[in-house]
Amino acid sequence: MSAYKNDIDSIANVKAGHKTWDAINPEYAARMRAQNRFQTGLDIARYTADIMRADMDRYDNDTTQYTQSLGCWHGFIGQQKMISIKKHFETTDRKYLYLSGWMVAALRSEFGPLPDQSMHEKTSVASLIEELYTFLRQADARELGGLFRELDAARDAGDAAAEAAAQDKIDNFQTHIVPIIADIDAGFGNEEATYLLAKKMIEAGACCIQIENQVSDEKQCGHQDGKVTVPHEDFLAKIRAVRYAFLELGVDNGVIVARTDSLGAGLTKQIAVTNEPGDLGDQYNSFLDGDIIEGADDIANGDLVIKANGKLLKPKRLPSNLFQFKAGTGEDRVVLDCITSLQNGADLLWIETEKPHVGQIGAMVNRIREVVPNAKLVYNNSPSFNWTLNFRQQVFDAWSEEGKDVSGYDRANLMSADYDDSELSQAADAKIRTFQADAAREAGIFHHLITLPTYHTAALSTDNLAKEYFGDAGMLGYVAGVQRKEIRQGIACVKHQNMAGSDMGDDHKEYFSGDAALKASGEDNTMNQFG
Repeated sequence: MSAYKNDIDSIANVKAGHKTWDAINPEYAARMRAQNRFQTGLDIARYTADIMRADMDRYDNDTTQYTQSLGCWHGFIGQQKMISIKKHFETTDRKYLYLSGWMVAALRSEFGPLPDQSMHEKTSVASLIEELYTFLRQADARELGGLFRELDAARDAGDAAAEAAAQDKIDNFQTHIVPIIADIDAGFGNEEATYLLAKKMIEAGACCIQIENQVSDEKQCGHQDGKVTVPHEDFLAKIRAVRYAFLELGVDNGVIVARTDSLGAGLTKQIAVTNEPGDLGDQYNSFLDGDIIEGADDIANGDLVIKANGKLLKPKRLPSNLFQFKAGTGEDRVVLDCITSLQNGADLLWIETEKPHVGQIGAMVNRIREVVPNAKLVYNNSPSFNWTLNFRQQVFDAWSEEGKDVSGYDRANLMSADYDDSELSQAADAKIRTFQADAAREAGIFHHLITLPTYHTAALSTDNLAKEYFGDAGMLGYVAGVQRKEIRQGIACVKHQNMAGSDMGDDHKEYFSGDAALKASGEDNTMNQFG
C-alpha cells in the first residue's frame, strides 16, 4: 500500500476516536500531510545529507556522475530552478542549489549592496536557507495539489485508468527538496561564532556547509586581491566547530567543504604556533617571505624574528601589519591546506583559482590524491572568469605549441566579436561545453556550481525588457519578449496566481468550509486565459 493510502487509513483510525470530528475528511488530511512532508529544517538536512553522501559514493565509482548547482539569492529563484529541472529532465537527480555569500552580501543585506567581505548580517545566511526550502516545499505542495485535482476529476468522470495513472504519479512523486551547499564565508568570527551560525544554518535545512581559510575580519571575495589566510590550526578549529554543530543536531552525515584561497592569497595575519621542526605550524611558517639574519645587529626596532628550518628568519611585515608569503608558493600551500583539511574532518575541497583550467586544477588534485586517494572537489565555475577569453587563449596556446598557424589571431584581442565565428572560437566553445565533464574526469571535481548566475540573468533580462518596453515596442516588448515565451515554453509562473498559492488556498477552503467556500478560481479568474 502506498504511503498516501496508509496516511488515509491512519488518519481515519485517529478520527474514529473523536466523535466531534465527523466533518474531517481523512483523505484531505492525508493530502495536506503529503504536501508538507518535511516538518522541520532538520528533517531536510538529514534527508539531503543522505542524498549528497550517496552521490559522493556514486561519483567515486563513476566520474561521469558529477553533480551541479546554480547560486540562488531568493527562494523564488531556487524554486523556479527546481521546477524547470523537473520539467526538462523529469528528475532532480544530482541537481543541487548553491547559497552564495557573495549574493547574500550584494542582495540581502539591510545595509544595501555590499562587497563580499562578510560585512552583511550573518543571520541573513540562515534566513535565506530557510526561505529557499520554504519555496521548495511550496513547489511540492503546488504540484501535488494539481495531482490531487487530477485524481478527483478522474473519479468524478468514472475513468478508472485515469484514476490509476493519477494515483501512480502521487505514489511516485519526487520532491523538489535537494541539497543546498551553503557558504558560511570564514565563519563570521571565532570558532564559537562559527559553531553558533553553523547551528542556525543546519536548523534551517543545510546539509552541507562550505568554509574558507581566510581571516574572518579581513575576508575578501575569492577573486579579488588582498586575501589573508590563517594558520591551519585556526582553520581546523572551525571545521571541528561545524562538525560538532552537525552532531549536536543529529545530522550525522553532514558534509563540510573546506575551501582554500591560498592560490591567490599572498598574506597572513599570524605566525603559526610551532613546537618542533616539521610540524604543521612550522610548515606554514616555512612559506613566509623574509631575510635570514646572523645576529642582533640585523634586527631593527619592532622587527619580529622566528626560527625556521634551523635558521633565524625575519619575516617581511607590511605597513598593514600583515606578513607576506614567498612568491610562487601558492600551489604548495593549496596542497598542504587540502591534505590537512581532509585529514582533520573535512569531506570535500574547494580550490579557488584565477582561471578555469583543467590542467592546473588536475595537477594540484593529483598531488593531494597521493596522500588522500579519494579527494574530491567542489568547483566554482565563476562569472568572475571571462570564460570566452580564457578558453580562446587556451586554444591559441595549445595550437601554438602544436605548431598550428595562429597568425590570423591576435592573442591580446581574442575577445573581439570579429573572432566569434572563427575556427578558434568554435574550438574554445567546445572546450567550455565539456569543461565540467572533463574536469570531473581529470581533476576530481565532484560538484560544479556557478555562484552568481541568477544575479547576471536578472540584470540581463531586465535590461532587455527595459530597452523594449520603454522603447518603440511598448507593450509588445513585454508580450513578445516575456509572456509569449512563457506560454510557448510552458513556464509554470505564467499562471502567477497559481504559483503564489491561490489554487492551494481554494483547496483548503473547500476542506474547511465545504460548499460554502468562497474560491478564487471561478470563471472570472483571468488566469483561465492561459489554459
